[in-house]
Amino acid sequence: MKKFAIMMMMLMMSICVFAKGDVKVVVFTPTPAMHCQNCEKKIKDNIRFVKGVKKIETSVEKQTITITYDAAKTTPEKIEAGFKKLGYKVKKK
Repeated sequence: MKKFAIMMMMLMMSICVFAKGDVKVVVFTPTPAMHCQNCEKKIKDNIRFVKGVKKIETSVEKQTITITYDAAKTTPEKIEAGFKKLGYKVKKK
């Protein structure tokens, strides 16, 4: 009985976590281009601190940065501002 109650509480908590916010995805192309793993690391290490950013995927080969974010907490424009602080200009793809 105790295990069942704990499992139900965990289920309810996970539903609440996933129900919050409107999760969206935006794809950017950076300028200057990403050339190496250090460029990717610089972007990932800094953009993750933009409020609302949930996930960052980069591709040097495709020159894309895919960001999953909570639309209730941020906008693509605010994410772009984060790139400007790093010396990158980004364009929505």
